[in-house]
Amino acid sequence: MGRRSGILEFAVLGLLRESPMHGYELRKRLNTSLGVFRAFSYGSLYPCLKALVQCGWLVEESGPEPRETAGQSAQLSGRRAKIVYRLTGEGKERFEELLAQTGPDAWEDEHFGIRFAFFGQTSRDVRMRVLEGRRSRLEERLAKMRASLARTRERLDDYTLELQRHGMESVEREVRWLNELIESERAGHDRRDAAEESAEYRAEQAGGQTRHRDADSSAASGEHSPGGTSGPDPSGETDK
Repeated sequence: MGRRSGILEFAVLGLLRESPMHGYELRKRLNTSLGVFRAFSYGSLYPCLKALVQCGWLVEESGPEPRETAGQSAQLSGRRAKIVYRLTGEGKERFEELLAQTGPDAWEDEHFGIRFAFFGQTSRDVRMRVLEGRRSRLEERLAKMRASLARTRERLDDYTLELQRHGMESVEREVRWLNELIESERAGHDRRDAAEESAEYRAEQAGGQTRHRDADSSAASGEHSPGGTSGPDPSGETDK
């Protein structure tokens, strides 16, 4: 698959991991939740769905029409609206495989937004690698933009210069945003580590207290056992 269709494959698998959907519902989610797909149409989506079905990652099932198209299915989507797409076990494995990838493609402009949209399903280590990779890529871009502006600013008119500055400011804002996200991820990890250590400490303390109580209980039982201590002779006889 090409770069664009590869992004669509990832997004479709990710959305269907949440729940089965009609093609119309999928398109709506792609348009509203993942803005990069605003221009995608049925003509782009259905070939992708068919390819995923052929790979064994999706299955087609009959289902009720989506409420958005009730009474209009014949005009809007015909029989297609009656097909529900569901992720298979192999499809879940494929999505997990894509989700774990942290190479340069995950940092690029087209891919990063989609990857970020599924960060809730992504492990912390992978999130950190993607965020740090994206930051590194933008810092490289920013350095090139600054160097280019320093070389050419004397030859630029005011409007072109402002456009260059606007581009730089946009990249700088995203770098600051990424710094905040990375620090938040690290702080969250530190808080989780501290919470786990505290829980382990409390468990150890509770276990120690339980052992002490058991030992005290055993000692008390020994004091009251028939052979535990010597008491008066029950016969009442004394040595003469």
